[in-house]
Amino acid sequence: MKLWLLRHGEAEPRARTDAQRNLTEAGRAEVQSSAAALRGQPLQAILASPYARAQQTAEIVRQTIGFEGRVETVPWATPDSDLGDALLYLDRRSEQSLLLVTHQPFVGALGGWLVSGHRETPLPMATASLAELEGEQIAAGLMHLLDLKHPR
Repeated sequence: MKLWLLRHGEAEPRARTDAQRNLTEAGRAEVQSSAAALRGQPLQAILASPYARAQQTAEIVRQTIGFEGRVETVPWATPDSDLGDALLYLDRRSEQSLLLVTHQPFVGALGGWLVSGHRETPLPMATASLAELEGEQIAAGLMHLLDLKHPR
């Protein structure tokens, strides 16, 4: 089982609501750089937060790698989502290769929990950082961090 975690690219500092913040031009470039690492990977699904910047990030990835499926919006992938809810959802997925596009502090906490088994060691996820995890199943402490790329 492979799980890639991607934090959205740089977003504008303000909008009417946090959920409506869009990517900046620099953020779009960051995402394109990170997405290049996913070329040739056997992705079966792209899951994304409902927030605008995550949806835009997922769409850039989809176009950059030529992913023919659709981006699936998952309401539990927001900045302050519950890690337990995420694990329950991800554990029910049948795909063996997933990309999740989401936010800090959630993405760092989720990655750290999957690798270490506890919540005290989050992964350092800058904007458009991409973590590659692998394991027999998506469960706390049972995945291995294969790579962590930060955009240039």
